[in-house]
Amino acid sequence: MPHLVAILAYDRLCTFEFGCAVELFALQRPELGVEWYRHVVCAVEPGPLRAMGGVRVEAAHGLAALRRANTIVIPGWRDADERPPEPLLNALRRAHARGVRLASICSGVFVLAHAGVLEGRRATTHWRYLPRLAERFPGIQVVESSLYVDEGPVITSAGSAAGLDMLLHLVRRDFGPGVANRVAQRLVMPPHRDGGQAQYVPRPMPRTPEQSGIARLMDWMRENLRQHHSVESMAKRSHLSRRSLQRRFLEAAGMSPGEWLIRERIALAKELLETHASRPIEEVAELAGFGSVESMRRHFRLRGLVSPASYRRQFGLKRPSVGGAKPGQQTGEPVSLPFAPD
Repeated sequence: MPHLVAILAYDRLCTFEFGCAVELFALQRPELGVEWYRHVVCAVEPGPLRAMGGVRVEAAHGLAALRRANTIVIPGWRDADERPPEPLLNALRRAHARGVRLASICSGVFVLAHAGVLEGRRATTHWRYLPRLAERFPGIQVVESSLYVDEGPVITSAGSAAGLDMLLHLVRRDFGPGVANRVAQRLVMPPHRDGGQAQYVPRPMPRTPEQSGIARLMDWMRENLRQHHSVESMAKRSHLSRRSLQRRFLEAAGMSPGEWLIRERIALAKELLETHASRPIEEVAELAGFGSVESMRRHFRLRGLVSPASYRRQFGLKRPSVGGAKPGQQTGEPVSLPFAPD
C-alpha cells in the first residue's frame, strides 16, 4: 500500500500550514510516475472545526486513523501555552513507539514536546517561539538557525513557509531528489533553500533607546559603520569604563557591543545588497565596515545566512527591462513596484 500521511486538524487551525500539507500529500501527481502518497485528515476534536480566516473544516476521520499512518503531520498548534488534549498526546506516543514518522510545522513542535518524543533530540520552531521552547522543555536541544531539523523519526520545521521546505525534504527522503525537484517546480519554489531562518529574523533594537549615552553611541555608530570600532574606542567615546559599557550595552540591546556592531553591519550590508544592484560586493563590504568580502562572507555564514552574492540574487530588486538592458538584468538603483511580489 502507498505511504499513508495523516494530517491533523483541530479547532483554531492554522490554515496556511494545514494547506501546505494538503497540497503536498493530497494532490495527485500522475506525471511523476511513482506510487504517490495516500492521505487522511484526522480531527483531534469533534467538528466542525474553525480555521483561521473564517474557514470551517469537517474531517472524515478521528484519532483512530492515526493507527494506520506512516507519517503524521502536525500543523502549527493553536496556542503555544496550551497543553494539547491528552488523547492526542497518547496517540502520538503510541505512533512514535511503532516507528511512525512525526513532522511538525512552526508551533506544532509544542505538541511533540508535550508528547515527550523530542526529549534528548534536536528540534526547531519559528524564531519567535525559540526562547519559550528552550525554557519550557530543557531536555530538547533547540536549534535556532535551521529551517528544519531532521532527527530521523521526528522532523520539526521553523515558521510557516519553512514547513514547505520540510515537507519537500520528506518527499526527497521518500522518492529521491529527482521527484522532489519536479514537485518543487510545480510549487514554483526552489528544491532547497540555502541558509537558515536567521536571515529572516528582524535585527534586535535597544529595549530602552532613550537610555543615557548608549542610545547616542548607537546612533553615531550606525552613521559611521565604515570606521574601525573596538570596545575600547566605544568606551572612550561614551566616557565609560570598558566594563560599564558592556553592562549598559547588555541592558539596552540584550547583547555585547561587539555582537551589536556585527549585526548592524550585516543589516547595512543586506540593505545595500537588496537595493543597490550595481554596487560591487567589494564596495558593499567596505561601506558596511567589514573591510573585505571574505570577512563579510564569514560573518554571514556564522549567522546562518547565505553568501552575500546569493543573498543579492534572492532578495535584490531588479529593474524592469528598458533601453538596451536585457530582461532580468540588474542595473542602477531600485525602482518602486506597484505591488509586493510573492
